[in-house]
Amino acid sequence: MRTELPTPTVDLSPTHLPRGSLHPAPHAVPQSVAAGTTLEVAWARHLDEVREAQALRHAVFAGEMGARLPAKVPGHDVDLFDDYCEHLLVRDSLSRQVIGTYRVLTPAQAKRAGSTYSDTEFDLTRLRFLRERMVELGRSCVHRDHRHGGVIMALWGALAEFMVRNQLDTMIGCASIPMHTDGPGGTVGGGYAAASIWRQVKDKHLAGIEFHVRPRLPLPVDQLDSDWVVEPPALIKGYLRLGAKVMGPPAWDPDFNTADLPMMMRIADLPSRYRKHFLGA
Repeated sequence: MRTELPTPTVDLSPTHLPRGSLHPAPHAVPQSVAAGTTLEVAWARHLDEVREAQALRHAVFAGEMGARLPAKVPGHDVDLFDDYCEHLLVRDSLSRQVIGTYRVLTPAQAKRAGSTYSDTEFDLTRLRFLRERMVELGRSCVHRDHRHGGVIMALWGALAEFMVRNQLDTMIGCASIPMHTDGPGGTVGGGYAAASIWRQVKDKHLAGIEFHVRPRLPLPVDQLDSDWVVEPPALIKGYLRLGAKVMGPPAWDPDFNTADLPMMMRIADLPSRYRKHFLGA
């Protein structure tokens, strides 16, 4: 039996409508084709659909990355922000399997939750003037058998449409770098990969000082050798191609054993080719 999601997003939807009313009806959800697979993009409307996303997150974060996750629901990645978030799902239309997901915390729901997840990792004081138009993206993952560009592009297309339709202009989130990352000479561990990636991105993609944030548990990048040749994770490279900026040095997340970069992406900064692709403008 499906359980309706609690906590309506009252500041963006009429109060009599259920959570999920921000999003298009299921029949209006666009479809895209990539790598021979038909993809369906939809927003979760019931708890069982959220559970599918949480199961995928657990498989990726705990099963592949070795994250230490609370056992609130066995086999699922569940945290206190999930009840306040909207959950975006990509399915394989043939198998009906959820193969990609993002969660989105709107300004209204961030107020109700008391903070964003990013607030737990960074001091976001300088972003206070953005809060009314800022959403947080998080818990992004794609099934290991479907890591082609089509899934991420489908997610980003739905996110861009969501932002414009609800008159929101800024997205923030924590982009993770595994503490052990493969490089040309083998595996780079001990935080050296993250320090090297931070050195690369701060030279070309650092946000203006008015957007700088501070990690609450900093990775000691100044004490780490940052001269390793390491490619940033694909998701970070994708964000940078979309015009995203890095707002400061990484924090260390001991539960996920990752270095997390604070990133910001603004609709106004989308390169014209992506603006046309996602928004037709």
